[in-house]
Amino acid sequence: MGQAFGCSCSERAEAAAFIGGEAQAATYAEIQQHAARILIAVPDDAVADVARELAGVRVAWNTLRPMQTLANPAEGVRVLPGVAFSIDGAPEAGAWAEHLVSVLGGTPLQIPSARLPRMVTSNYPMLLIATAVMLMRDAGVEEAIARRALEPLARTSVENAFRPGRAAARRAPWLATLEMARQRGLAEEQAGAIEELLRKGERCD
Repeated sequence: MGQAFGCSCSERAEAAAFIGGEAQAATYAEIQQHAARILIAVPDDAVADVARELAGVRVAWNTLRPMQTLANPAEGVRVLPGVAFSIDGAPEAGAWAEHLVSVLGGTPLQIPSARLPRMVTSNYPMLLIATAVMLMRDAGVEEAIARRALEPLARTSVENAFRPGRAAARRAPWLATLEMARQRGLAEEQAGAIEELLRKGERCD
């Protein structure tokens, strides 16, 4: 039997209902009476608040971050199985974290923090697409039409980035972007360093 903890009655009841089965709602004050292991499943910006609530609970902590973006709990149920998770923290808590990943059929990554690569991978494509939509809108194209026009290109570009042997397809847009940056004043020393990194990536492909 599991317990769902939360700051308010409605949050606890909602979490317990979503988990289903014999899950019961409980307060943070009751946590040590019911739980030997605690899984905090909240957005990044809520972790600090929950940690303060649990400040008096003596446990071994570990972080478990999915290499996936989640819009809501229901989507998490659908997309989390099979993905990689970064694990970092106390070894005694890490064993349970690895077990959770194995239950989901995922890949555990023992790295201190995957937050930066996660942020780059999940947020930068959205920023690039939003910029492209803005450019098309400025050229007189309606936003809905611009998004439909760009979607096939964006999807194919992301797929190419993960296909072996597609180094040339991946590299060309970045080299073109680099050349534009040179024309707009990027120092040659910096441009050369970036180009060297791109070419190293090509050789590793």
